[in-house]
Formats: sequence, C-alpha cells, structure tokens
Amino acid sequence: MTAEHGHGHGHEISASADRRLLGGALVLIVAYMSVEVVIGFLAGSLALMTDAAHMMTDAFAIALALVAMRIAARPPKGGYTYGLRRSEILSAQLNGLTLILLTVYFVYEGVHRLIDPPDVDGKFVFFTALAGVGINLVATWLISKANRSSLNVEGAFQHILNDLFAFIATAIAGLLVWTAGFARADAIASLVVAALMLKAGYGLLRDAGRVLMEAAPAGVDPSELGARLARRPCVEEVHDLHVWEVSSGYPALSAHVLVDSGGDCHAVRRDLQEVLRAWYGITHTTLEVDHVAASAYGVHCDDSHGPRHVSDSPGPHRHAGSAPCDH
Repeated sequence: MTAEHGHGHGHEISASADRRLLGGALVLIVAYMSVEVVIGFLAGSLALMTDAAHMMTDAFAIALALVAMRIAARPPKGGYTYGLRRSEILSAQLNGLTLILLTVYFVYEGVHRLIDPPDVDGKFVFFTALAGVGINLVATWLISKANRSSLNVEGAFQHILNDLFAFIATAIAGLLVWTAGFARADAIASLVVAALMLKAGYGLLRDAGRVLMEAAPAGVDPSELGARLARRPCVEEVHDLHVWEVSSGYPALSAHVLVDSGGDCHAVRRDLQEVLRAWYGITHTTLEVDHVAASAYGVHCDDSHGPRHVSDSPGPHRHAGSAPCDH
C-alpha cells in the first residue's frame, strides 16, 4: 500500500506585500473618515455622516483582514494540523455579514428618506463626496493589487469597492439636489448602493460557506474528476474520493485507487498526481494505491464513502487475493 503526498501552492503575491497594500488602504480610509466626520458634524449633513460610518466599517474590514492574515500565517501546531488558515475564511464571512447588515440599514434609511426627504446642502455634499471618490479610487487600486484569490482580501476589497460606489452615488445625488432641487435623489442613491452591497455580501457568504462546509472548489466537478482518474492506464477503480479547500486557493484531495494486478502502483500514483496538477491545479494530494481485489470490482474499504468510479476498459486477469504494492 502506498500513501503519498504532493505539496505545492503555486505562484502567489507574498503575504507581506498584501499586508503592505492593505495597510496603505487602511491609512487612507481612516484619515479621510476622520476629516469627513468633522465636516459632516459642522455642516449638519446626515448623508456625509452616513458615508463616514460606512468608511468606519471599511476600516474595520481591512483591519480584520490584516489580523486574519497574521493568524493564518502561523505554522501548524498541536491539534491544528493545517495551521489556522481558515481564520481568513471566518474573516470573509464576517465581512460578508457586515455588508448584509449595512444593506438592511441603507434600505431602511433610503425608504425613510423617500417618504420624508431631509434638507441637504447639495453643493457641500457633492464636493465632499467627490473627494471621497478620489480617496476610495486609490484605496481600491491598492487592494486590487493584492492577492484577491484569498476570500479574506476579497472581503476587504468588496467593502472598499462598495464604499466607492456609495461616494459616487452620493456625489450624483448631491449634484441633483444642488442643481435641480431633487431632494429624494439621496434616498434613491442609497437604495442603489444597498442593492450592490447585497450582491457582494451574498457572494462572500456563499463562497466562504462552501469552504467551511468542505465543498469541492468552484469549477471542480468531483464526478468528472473521478471518472478522469479512473480512465488512466492501469487504474481499475477510484473510490473514497474527497476534494475540498483548506482555505481559499488551497485545494486538497484524497482518494483510494485500485490498480490492475500487473500495474506499478508508484507509477500510477505519479501519473494521477500529474493529472490533478495539470487539469485541476490540485497539488496537495493523498492517494492510497492498492492492487485490485480478487472479486471483480471488489471494494477494499468496508465502508466506502461516495460513488465508485470504475474503469470502462477491461483489465487483465487478476490474481486471487489482494496484493499490496511492491516497494
């Protein structure tokens, strides 16, 4: 019997570079948020105070992402044999949840303002929001250069991106209030932003939930994968096939492979590992490889989990009994 592991994580932007990019965005966000709170308070503008509150959640999202990156970088220790990689997934879920909660708040405020539009200094709101657009463009650009295949980084990016949309909508609303006296423009802009936030929040919760529930990586069909492995030379059957993500961008696979009586277990394992790397980008694998049982298509495991993927080509004569791989 052979149980071998393949390790590899592909080319990624370094975690330290990601932390610098997120840190730069955090400094910009906190600095402008402080200015906006002061201006909004002095001007008595609820719209600007709302934008400042939104920026505060952005700052929280980035700070949470930075903390999660630090925790996830810790090496495996004790009972945490994969380390704490999934702390990034928990961070992504929390960011998705805050986007959903903000959606509820903006919908409530938007409907309230449609019914009873407040007095807003459109000119003041327009120019302040325009400056906010510039700040968020820089922050969005910084985070977009980080490794967004990480759901943790993607969660922070979605917060900043939605804040950018919010500032654009606020600027347009301020311009309409200023030039046309259309007081309800602010409420309509809030509802548009709320719809965008709902979409982003749902996407984060869905993708992070798939990782936590150990679903197959997006774009990988376990049935098709198992059938492909079973069609390789000398392979008679593949069962107990499990494919999941430890964290975003870190897929893993384990399987029990039965090889025909004349097959070389080690050669088959290397071939299957190359198929998994080339076709699916899976390099962390655990393959248990045995010669086939005496009975036709016999299953080695007492309790085989999931479907069996059987070769559709007839194999050679099989020896009686189960012969382990030669070392």
